[in-house]
Amino acid sequence: MATHQQLRRTTVHRVSANAPHRVRVCVRLRPAVGTGEGQDAPCVRGVDSHSLEILNWRNEMKTMKYQFDAFYGESATQHDIYMGSVQPILSHLLEGQNASVLAYGPTGAGKTHTMLGNPHQPGMIPRALRDVLKMTRDASVDGRKYSVSMSYLEIYQEKVLDLLQPSLQDLPIREDRNHHILVPGLTQREITSFADFESHFLPASCNRTVASTQLNERSSRSHAVLLVWVSRTEGWPPSARRAAKLCLIDLAGSEDNRRTGNKGLRLKESGAINTSLFVLSKVVDALNQGLPRIPYRDSKLTRLLQDSLGGSAHSVIIANIAPEKKYYFDTLTSLNFAAKSKQVMNKPFTQETLPEIEASKRPYEGSSNAGPEAKRLRIEEEQPKVVVEKPLSSVLPLKDLDPSVVERLLRIEALEKETTGAGSRGALLVNTPRKERIAILKQLDETMRELKSLKEKHQELQAMTQQKKALAPRLPARPRKQATVLPLQKVEEADKSQKAEAEEEESIALITQKNNRKRKALGFDSENEAPPEWEMKVRPDLLACGKKNILDLLNKGSEKDLMSLHYIGKKKAQLIVGWREIYGSFEKVEDLGKVYGISLKQVASFVKANILEHCGKISNQI
Repeated sequence: MATHQQLRRTTVHRVSANAPHRVRVCVRLRPAVGTGEGQDAPCVRGVDSHSLEILNWRNEMKTMKYQFDAFYGESATQHDIYMGSVQPILSHLLEGQNASVLAYGPTGAGKTHTMLGNPHQPGMIPRALRDVLKMTRDASVDGRKYSVSMSYLEIYQEKVLDLLQPSLQDLPIREDRNHHILVPGLTQREITSFADFESHFLPASCNRTVASTQLNERSSRSHAVLLVWVSRTEGWPPSARRAAKLCLIDLAGSEDNRRTGNKGLRLKESGAINTSLFVLSKVVDALNQGLPRIPYRDSKLTRLLQDSLGGSAHSVIIANIAPEKKYYFDTLTSLNFAAKSKQVMNKPFTQETLPEIEASKRPYEGSSNAGPEAKRLRIEEEQPKVVVEKPLSSVLPLKDLDPSVVERLLRIEALEKETTGAGSRGALLVNTPRKERIAILKQLDETMRELKSLKEKHQELQAMTQQKKALAPRLPARPRKQATVLPLQKVEEADKSQKAEAEEEESIALITQKNNRKRKALGFDSENEAPPEWEMKVRPDLLACGKKNILDLLNKGSEKDLMSLHYIGKKKAQLIVGWREIYGSFEKVEDLGKVYGISLKQVASFVKANILEHCGKISNQI
C-alpha cells in the first residue's frame, strides 16, 4: 500500500567570503617586574606599532627583529588592544561567519589578564560579549531575529570538563556532517543581556583549575574556552537561518619545570599543558608546509581549535611576552610561534540553512521560458502514477508455501480491504511497478529453490547418521558406585560441623572448598581423584571494619603512613596527598581509582593485600 506524500528537504549551502583570510597576530609586552638589573634587565623593546626587536642570544651586541600585524608595548591598555585587534572581527558574526581570539604565551606573561582583566580594566571577553549583545539588539529590525547563547569549558589533563555545570565527566569532541566541531553534553545557556552573561560566567570562572607555582601565585592549570553562538533568523519566507560561533580561548602557559619547582600533581599538569602546546605548534607547521595530514586529533585542544587554525574562522592570536632576561627563551619561543602563525590561511564562509520546503512549490528551471502546456505536461510526469496490481495471493504459488504464511497473507489482504473502504478506489496490497514486481518474483523463485536443495541435503545427512548409528557397536553401561555412610560417621560429621561453626565465629577468615565444575565433569575415580581446591573469604563485618581503617588512613595519613600500605610507594603516596588537597577526603576505598595513575584493577589488588592486615589489628583490639 503506497500513498503519495509531498517531498520535503532541508537546503544547506555555503556562501564563501571574497578571499582567504590570514590569521592576524599581535604581540603584547607586559610591564617589567623587578629591579631592572641582572636577570631582571629587559631583553625586548618595541621599534614601532608593528615591530619589535630582541637580543640575539648568540651575540648580545646584535638583535633580531620581528614584524607583526600589531605590537602593543608596556603602556598599552586593554582598550587599545581590543579596539585595534579584536573588535574588527566581531562584525563577521552578524554575517554568519565564525571568529576566534586566542591568547598565547609562557606562564606569568599576562594571558589571563588580557582575556579577563579586572573590574577597572575589563579584558577581551567581557568587552567582546558586551559589543556582541549590543550589535544583535541593533540589528534585530525588519523581521530579523538574533539569539545569543554561551558555553564554557576547560581542557584539564586532556579531559574536556564543563565549567557551567562542573563534573568529572570527560566530554567527547565530535564533528557533524557539515564539518562543524561540537561537544555533545556541553551545557549551553541563552543570554539576552550583559547581566545574564555575568551571572553565568563569573561563577563558572571560579570552577577553573588554578594553583600556585614559584613563578605565578595563580597559575592556570588548564586551557579555558568560551564558546558564544550567534544565530540569525529571517522573519519572512523562506526564513533562512544563519549561525556563527565566537571562540575566546585563554591558553595555559608553557612552563619550565626547573624554574617553577613543580612536583607530583603539578608536574603532571605541566606535562599535559606542554604536550598540547607542542601539538598546537605541529599543527601550525603542517598548515604552513601544506602537508596532506594535519594532526588536529593528536590533542583535545587542537581538535577543538580546528575551525580557528586553517578552518573557517576569522582568527586573532594575541601573543603575550615578558621583557625580563630570565624569561628570554620563553619569549623567543613565543615570538617564533607567533611569526609562523601569521602565515596560516583560513577560508571563512557563511552557512545558510533553509527550512523544509515542499517540493511541489519549488520553481522549475527554465519555467519562465516554458509555456503553460509544457508546465502541465512536466507536472503530470513528476506526479507518481498509481498502478493497480493483482492481489499478492493470486500471484504467489500458495500450494508450495507454509500454511501459516498463507494464513497471515490472507489476513493482511482482508485487513487492507477493510481499511480502504467501499467508496475508495480499492488500493491493493501490491502497488509496485511491473519491473520491480518481476524482480521480486524472480528473487522469490530463487529462494524457494535454495530452500528445496537445503532440505534435500538435510535429509541425506539424517540418513547417513542413522546408518552410522546402526553399524556402531553398543558398549555395556558402566555400573554406578553407591556410597554407604555408617551411623558413627554421621555423628562425627555432625560434631565436626558444630565445631567448624564455633571456629568461624571466632576466626577472621573462612576457608571453604571451591565448587569446581570442571573437576566434577571429568568424573575422577576414587583411586585417581584430583586434589581439592580451597579459597579464603573474610567475614563481612570484619571486611567492613578493615575497609574503614584503610579509608581513615587514606584520608588522614601522611606520605610516610601511606607508604606503609602494600602496593603504595612514594609516587602513589604523593598522588593521593595531592588529590586530597584538591578534591577533599575519599568517601570509600574504591574512590582511590579516581586518582590519576591508579587503575581500578590496582585498587582491587590493593584492597586484597591490605585487608587481612587491618582485620588482624581489629581482632587483636577485640
